[in-house]
Amino acid sequence: MRKPVLTIFYQYNPWNKTIGGIQTLINTFIKYAPEEFTVRLVGTGSDSKQPIGEWQQAEFAGREISFLPLLTIENDNVRKLIPTTIKYTTALFGRCYESDFMHFHRLEPTLATQKWQGEKTLFIHNDIQTQMQAGGNKNAILWRRFPTVYFALEKLLVKQFAEILSCNTDSARLYQQRYPDLAERVAYIKNSFDDQIFYPLSPEGKEAARAEMASQMGLPASTRFVLFAGRLHPQKDPILLVRSLAALNDPLVHLLIAGDGELAEEIQAEIARLNLASRVTMLGAVTAQELSKLHRLSSVFALSSAYEGLPLVVLEALASGTPIVTTHCGETPKLLTTDSGVVCAERTPVCIADGLRRILLQPENYPIQACVRAAQPYAASKVVEDVYSQMWHRWEQRYPALVN
Repeated sequence: MRKPVLTIFYQYNPWNKTIGGIQTLINTFIKYAPEEFTVRLVGTGSDSKQPIGEWQQAEFAGREISFLPLLTIENDNVRKLIPTTIKYTTALFGRCYESDFMHFHRLEPTLATQKWQGEKTLFIHNDIQTQMQAGGNKNAILWRRFPTVYFALEKLLVKQFAEILSCNTDSARLYQQRYPDLAERVAYIKNSFDDQIFYPLSPEGKEAARAEMASQMGLPASTRFVLFAGRLHPQKDPILLVRSLAALNDPLVHLLIAGDGELAEEIQAEIARLNLASRVTMLGAVTAQELSKLHRLSSVFALSSAYEGLPLVVLEALASGTPIVTTHCGETPKLLTTDSGVVCAERTPVCIADGLRRILLQPENYPIQACVRAAQPYAASKVVEDVYSQMWHRWEQRYPALVN
């Protein structure tokens, strides 16, 4: 029988050290795809071994997929003058990659897909209302300069989707209210972490890994690590976290920054200005396996974002047994328990430093088991399996002769 075909559209290359929750989510959808599905990815290329505009068979995470690089992007972790989304959308025009199921993680590319046949799903990764209203640099998200245009574009395109899935409950409600005729198509979906990669150590193992890391870095044996992982982008506001470390003022606390992006130079300048060179290490982009080791040895994972959906990296930290300090944004405050993290009432260096201090001074109040328990409902092996199961059920209803 013919297998149902899922085509995923996003502007990244899964074989690169790419940063971001969307990329991570797509990776899990590829890895955990049932054999009953054929999976295709329309992404970006980075070298001559991947000819642009041509389908090629490849293997990713032990799964065979069809991959088509739509355009060449040398480093998709750093924004260019012309946003990658615009380049990607432009490259889609005049082409047709329709299939049984199509997953989109940005709205803009679907300008080119309105006439394509097949079931289309739009994934919403941020609370769009908060994103548009956030203060700070208007260029952080270019649509913040033209919100009226964005919402007009959304109204034009949204009707083509059979499903609109949001990892943020507030955003899901907003879409249901904004488009009452489509309310039944809008649903909340749990973001998910790869439970084969992110898992905890025993308390003794965590302590040994922490001590080994301190030794390798030439730091005092009692050094404790605060971890940040993500794009170095105004949304994540890692500069606020650096200032929070200065406010914490503890020489035995070391900040690890895993990630890359446009703010890298500004962060380095802020570290120098605050005389924190000996207390902050910028690691650049890291693989999922490298990140999992950092999660397991860290005392705290810190999130200083201005707005969020539900960051996958939070789930990864919790699944690794590491408690969270977060600003009050997105879905994270709703899933944390009193023994798995701290939600800061204000997005200020002093308030975030206070949250860090609470966990660092009383780690016994935030045990590994409590963190893991908070993350368990979001394990990819269950969440992604459920999504595919529902897709398969719809496929059976649509084409019973192909299944039986």
